[in-house]
Amino acid sequence: MKRIVVLLALVATLGLTAWTLLTNKKEVEAKVYKPNPDQKVGVRTAVAELRNMSQESSFLGSFAPNREIEVRPMASGQITSLPIEEGQYVGTGKLIAKIDDEQLRYQVEAAQVTLEGYQNDLKRYENLVKGDATPAVNLERTQLSIRSTQAQIKQLQKQIAQTTVSAPFSGIVTQKMVEKGSVVSAGSPLAKVTDISSLKLVVDVPEKAINHFHIGQNINVTTEVYPNTQFPGRVTLIGAEGNAAHNYPVEITVQNSGKNLLRAGMYGSIANTNNMKGETLAIPRQAIVGSQKQPQVYVVENGKAVLKSVAIGATTNDYYEITKGLNAGDRVVTSGQINLQNGTAVVAQ
Repeated sequence: MKRIVVLLALVATLGLTAWTLLTNKKEVEAKVYKPNPDQKVGVRTAVAELRNMSQESSFLGSFAPNREIEVRPMASGQITSLPIEEGQYVGTGKLIAKIDDEQLRYQVEAAQVTLEGYQNDLKRYENLVKGDATPAVNLERTQLSIRSTQAQIKQLQKQIAQTTVSAPFSGIVTQKMVEKGSVVSAGSPLAKVTDISSLKLVVDVPEKAINHFHIGQNINVTTEVYPNTQFPGRVTLIGAEGNAAHNYPVEITVQNSGKNLLRAGMYGSIANTNNMKGETLAIPRQAIVGSQKQPQVYVVENGKAVLKSVAIGATTNDYYEITKGLNAGDRVVTSGQINLQNGTAVVAQ
């Protein structure tokens, strides 16, 4: 009898538990949102159409001189002449500095006297050798002494020439580092000469735009100093290696003019228009869902949103080029995709 009571109590407990769970399940299901298949979701759309994907990009850089050099002497000594001032224009071969060469000239004079003595000895030995009055070896030694002295004189004359320091090219003296009377050593800087007859505008271009440039390309340069003037330039260098930010240096050479003189260090900018794409099928950037590796769009067909995979080409700030997956005239969803699933009924707002 006792066992029957326990069994009945157990069955009753299990039944109560099952009834409670079933009731809770119904309550939970009632609270869960179930979309109405007949209710349409409001979305915004745009039409896939042919667009000119040309885009203009502006790049800022600074002007560098065509050439710049620190003029350094190849001789040591005291500067006896320094006929330059900062800001002065100097032509090619213009005297920059003269170093004292007095001692070298004395050595040349002494070597010339020695050479004259050897030449006189040579004449005497030539006559004596003809009469067998002296060995021919004396004649040969004198000839060698003459050649050695002549080489010594040439070396001294080259050292004298090195005491004259000239401008290697035309330019402006942008820095004078010594004064007349200074004692300098070989290789020490005397002055800096800068050639700004043409300037090089160097700009950093991101990798997505680097293919828009090519060597020899003509491109206009503008500056804030002369806002109403465009300076014709030509691309002369495109960097083969980018920096950590994946930017590549592009160099545009600009011929300087006397009317609107550009100076090294000024800012300049270029506006490059990419006309390579022309007319191509494009949609707004907001229409793309998913990732760039697997882009998708919702296309409105027969009142429903149909999810389609597409292939992306060129991009601008506002549009993506579509190379595969859409046709001109397709209407794509640009807003409201978060409420959509493949096949959801939609209405354009």
